[in-house]
Amino acid sequence: MTILAVAAGFAADLAFGDPRWLPHPVVAMGRAITWAEGRLRGAFPQTSAGTHAAGLVLAVALPLACGLLTWGILHLCGMVHSGLRFVAEAWASYQILAACELRRQSLAVARAFSKGGLVAAREAVGLIVGRDTSVLDEQGVARAAVETVAENASDGVIAPLFYLMIGGAPLGMAYKAVNTLDSMVGYKNERYLHFGRAAAKLDDIANYLPSRIAALLWVAAAALTGNDARSAWRIWRRDRRNHASPNSAQTESACAGALNVQLAGPAYYFGEYYKKPTIGDAVRPIEPEDICRANRMMYAESLLALALGLVIRGIL
Repeated sequence: MTILAVAAGFAADLAFGDPRWLPHPVVAMGRAITWAEGRLRGAFPQTSAGTHAAGLVLAVALPLACGLLTWGILHLCGMVHSGLRFVAEAWASYQILAACELRRQSLAVARAFSKGGLVAAREAVGLIVGRDTSVLDEQGVARAAVETVAENASDGVIAPLFYLMIGGAPLGMAYKAVNTLDSMVGYKNERYLHFGRAAAKLDDIANYLPSRIAALLWVAAAALTGNDARSAWRIWRRDRRNHASPNSAQTESACAGALNVQLAGPAYYFGEYYKKPTIGDAVRPIEPEDICRANRMMYAESLLALALGLVIRGIL
């Protein structure tokens, strides 16, 4: 029943995405994080150790609460009718996955290039990346969008699907809480260096295996979509560690190789210059059409992941 509910949620995500009018659990998680942060900071000593302890409590409590709440809702639905539980789990799975939304937001950058030029494309990509976009040229904007597709293919689609297949919607929702925590407090700046350390580490652990599965699936997707699978494999093996995060370069390196372009490299964040290693070889200049190519590979690997999960769960 669970795997069919996950498949139904996957199909709903591809069909409908995330309508703006529809309440989303990530919004509720974000509000809970903001509320809890202030209270936890005040409850613990204002020292490095105290702040770290406060962040640790949040990093453990929120995923646990989200998982248990989802389990409780599904249990109550099951007491009413098994069909209601199926619908509830399918709905939760739909909310957890983000393939369609990733495609919509990244392709908006490609459309901005054709309709409004570089200025419009900078504005569009600024909605989905954290770097300063005002200084980006055409290649820089395209590179930022492609990197977003590649990285978020892992933590927005493959990793949630991985946990949904293992533990259904409760584990999937717990993972979503981990990922949301990292996106809000997992920074190495003055405010979150200690408070967000536990959340960032937990996110690294949760994404360790899924990110590597996602990279291998990206290589297969490159072959299925007519991109360079051999180069994807080679660059992944060479550059998969070229990032401060142990997971972020996994799919980025496979994507760079598949497209025969160079990703990552130096960038400005909040006015500060960060020197980061490059990923891939600049066999050719990156272009706006690469955003579309990256999305085709993202969709292909998502379908491969679903099929693989259904087969494995069916066997087990």
